[in-house]
Amino acid sequence: MATLDVLPDGDRMTVTLWGELDLGGRRLLPDLYDILALSGSGVDLYLDSVGFCDCSGVNVLLDLRTRALDQGKTVVIRCAGRAVERVLDLTGTRELFTDATRPDGGAPRADADQDGLLTEVAQLRRAMQTRPTIDLARGILMASFSLSPEAAWSVLVRTSQNTNTKLHHLARELVGAVHGSTLPEQVQRQLAAAVAGAGTRGGTAAGHPGGAAEDGAPGTG
Repeated sequence: MATLDVLPDGDRMTVTLWGELDLGGRRLLPDLYDILALSGSGVDLYLDSVGFCDCSGVNVLLDLRTRALDQGKTVVIRCAGRAVERVLDLTGTRELFTDATRPDGGAPRADADQDGLLTEVAQLRRAMQTRPTIDLARGILMASFSLSPEAAWSVLVRTSQNTNTKLHHLARELVGAVHGSTLPEQVQRQLAAAVAGAGTRGGTAAGHPGGAAEDGAPGTG
């Protein structure tokens, strides 16, 4: 399980995380929210000691960032280990946690040995195969529910997490629903709940192919 340490640094808070940043990391959110509230301009994260990170962990970071934006603050990843770097790359969320004032983006990459490089290559090859479908599914959610790119990503991650479905499998089901197939009932429920949690009205965009059921999930009618 992930643990954290915090150190004030001027008008920002420096937070160091270590352990595993996964679904269990959500228990850290109340503390992270309190730390954010105490900061003047935001939080700097040091994640180089995080040994494991998955989409649930990224969702924790996205929730913290959303809270920061509501307060006019920022969340910047200053340092990240290989596990975090890989997930940020595969999910396309790295740029959300960079510092625009620094030319290096605020998140230096960790040195990788040969085995690590081979693993990254394999992961990136898989990403090349799955990201187009994920991006298409995110676009469907954006068009159907008037979501921002970030909110659509959050809906995908939450639904994947709550249905125990791999993200690219969920994306493929959503794309299929637009073409007339039916989403599993559990996915319909969790998708509708995630959209509601994103603060949308749950309506569909005019002319959206495949339509939507009354609960707001594409292609469930």
